[in-house]
Formats: sequence, structure tokens, C-alpha cells
Amino acid sequence: MYIEVKDACKSFVQDGKTFTALDHVSLDIEKGEFICLLGPSGCGKSTLLNALAGFERVSSGSVKIDGSEVTEPSVRNITIFQNYGLLPWRTVQKNIELGLEARKLPKTERSAAAKKYLSLVGLDGFEGRYPRQLSGGQQQRVSIARGLAADPDILFMDEPFGALDAITRMKLQDDIRRISRSEKKTVIFVTHDIEEAVFLADRIVVMMADPGRIKSVVKVPLGSHRDRTNEDFLYVRDKIFELFNMKSDSYIEYNI
Repeated sequence: MYIEVKDACKSFVQDGKTFTALDHVSLDIEKGEFICLLGPSGCGKSTLLNALAGFERVSSGSVKIDGSEVTEPSVRNITIFQNYGLLPWRTVQKNIELGLEARKLPKTERSAAAKKYLSLVGLDGFEGRYPRQLSGGQQQRVSIARGLAADPDILFMDEPFGALDAITRMKLQDDIRRISRSEKKTVIFVTHDIEEAVFLADRIVVMMADPGRIKSVVKVPLGSHRDRTNEDFLYVRDKIFELFNMKSDSYIEYNI
């Protein structure tokens, strides 16, 4: 198994009280899967993502990628957040080249990679613009292009479309699903939006709060082309809604 989380727990002390963010979480992920971590605020989905990305260590249990314990962030993996993280004094192209500069790639290779991934995210001709000249959706596209240009093994995405309007968000959902398939990337995507999870994921990890735990892992039985108005799509969406309304706190093996 490519990614293995075994009995992971994570606790924080706040105002003298212990808060359990992750409670005995176990999860296996195969290479090339698109996984959505879905749940309400406080369910531990971002904490789990941060543990996988190496930004936080679990209190107990283990987190492994390709057989190795995760103890720190890896240059082989990229995390994309809600805030775009673009440097305002650098052009779009220079922002994308930032990680490639750190790898000491020649200027011609950096330029070619930047243009390739700008095209992939639909921003041909934007090379010379600055972040202030772009919309929020365009800035997030640049952030995604910058991540992809580094050719990561895994893309960690923490509610990357949360601050965008609904139409832009849907367009970027289309784009990231297409790109993840064409680039054959493993993607771990945090969201609290059920429709977004059903549209994007191969499997949805449904999480619940107090303490943060996995309630169910649901395989999404839809093809590569997903229509938000299709009866099968709506059926899967409604079944996920049902999971959140179930009273049981125990883990549920759930097949749709």
C-alpha cells in the first residue's frame, strides 16, 4: 500500500484541556487515487492532511508513505492551501518557476515547465502578469500550476477552492479532476462540501468530530465523466448525506 495510516492519534492541549483531533484513525491509500477527506469543522481532516504532509507528528500510531515513516515535509510532495501563496513582486511565470529554481534547473527548462503547466491550467498568455492583475480563481490556477511544475508524487490540497465563488469553484473542480487523471497524481483533498467530494473522489473518507475519527470510507461508483445533474451522481450525494445523519458513532463499512 502506498500510504498507510495505522491507529493514528493526535491530541492538543488548549487552555489546560486536552483536545483529541484524531482518535485511532486508520486508512490505506493506493498510488494514483483521488481521496477526499470530508467532514464538518473540527473533525480532524486538516490535522490528518498535515500529518500526511509532514507538518505535524501524530501523538501515537504511525503515518507512512511508500514504506517510510513521515517525520517532516518532503520535497517530493506539494501542499496547496486556500491562500494562494503567490509572491506579489514576481510575475506568474516567475512564481511557477520558484520551486524549480531551488532545484537548480537551467533557465530554459524552468521556462518550458512554467509554460507547459500554465497551458494545462488554462492560463496561456498570462506569463508576464502579476498576482494583483489576476482574479482569485486565476491565482489558484497559478498555485496549482506551480505545484504541478515541481512534478510531485502527491498533491495535498486543503480546501483550495473554499474562498471562491460557486461558478469558479466548479470550473476548478473540473480542471483539477482532469489534471489529476492526465498527470496520474495521488491527490488528498480536504473539503466540507459533499457535492465537491462526490465530483472529485475515487473514495470519500467521511469524518466526524468530537473526537476526530473516520466514520466510513465510501468508494464512488461513478465513471471518469461526472455530471452533477445525473441521477447516479445525486444518488451517491444523497447516500453521503445519510451517513452524516446516522446516529451510530462506530465505523461503518459502506458500499454504494
